[in-house]
Amino acid sequence: MNVGWYRDHYSQPIYVHKEGGKLSGKSPQNYTNRTVFLNNNLREGKMTLRIRNINVFDEGQYRCFFKDGDIYEEAIVDLKVAALGLDIQINVQVFNTKEIMVECNSQGWFPQAQMKWRDSRGNVIPPLSKIFSQDEAGLLHLKTSVLLKNNTHGPVTCGFYNPVTGQEKRAGIVLPGECS
Repeated sequence: MNVGWYRDHYSQPIYVHKEGGKLSGKSPQNYTNRTVFLNNNLREGKMTLRIRNINVFDEGQYRCFFKDGDIYEEAIVDLKVAALGLDIQINVQVFNTKEIMVECNSQGWFPQAQMKWRDSRGNVIPPLSKIFSQDEAGLLHLKTSVLLKNNTHGPVTCGFYNPVTGQEKRAGIVLPGECS
């Protein structure tokens, strides 16, 4: 019996067992010290690939297969990875007597979060900018800003929404009215 796990395509083996001997593949994400192949229930048609220390680069399709003589079965698992970012930071800059720029940022998100500004009535405020960058771990640093009139009253809220988990983080600031 031949069994195994591949990442995305059959050219990227993670674990392959052929006729009882283990062959471990080398994939671009280097699973060597992060994976365990569990085959205790192989006779029942069950095998498990356990991945430790999941990161955003692990997201994608994984294929497992069984081949015994002329019998071949395959299953595809789609792994989704998500990270809810850190607390939101808000910065305010007063440019002149007429305008205030409010900037909102957070880091540690995956995938790209939706960024929205809302006024005190819950209406969406169009952003001046939306910027994101990715760190070496694949996590995103998000920044959005809005330009407001200096006489804006009430709270202004910035929100980041993760489309995979459905979770949201919000932060607000109450503008005092006229700043100079």
